[in-house]
Amino acid sequence: MTFNGTWKVDRNENYEKFMEQMGVNMEKRKLAAHDNLKITLEQTGDKFNVKEVSTFRTLEINFTLGVTFDYSLADGTELTGSWVIEGDTLKGTFTRKDNGKVLTTVRTIVNGELVQSYSYDGVEAKRIFKRA
Repeated sequence: MTFNGTWKVDRNENYEKFMEQMGVNMEKRKLAAHDNLKITLEQTGDKFNVKEVSTFRTLEINFTLGVTFDYSLADGTELTGSWVIEGDTLKGTFTRKDNGKVLTTVRTIVNGELVQSYSYDGVEAKRIFKRA
């Protein structure tokens, strides 16, 4: 499928401001900006296996499109939500368990790069990945 492969973070846009809005402290924001994140995506039908490997943690997530699941961010923030495919995009809508605010993540392929866009409480950011 389109998203299948291993992707390594290349650059960020407004990512530190986004993390600040999410409530991530300054020390963790500085570390996360240089986390060398690699994401491996494998889609089989409506099932996804996602492996996230960074300087700070390795996490494997399995989910089915449209099925709600729980997820923890690297800073420990607990979320619940699901992913769906809308056209050429993979869209995740997650609700924070601590405050009920919604985090939206959209993955698209643009000019051979994986663009992961975030929206949370009025702040938008992007992380752009190249194929590893």
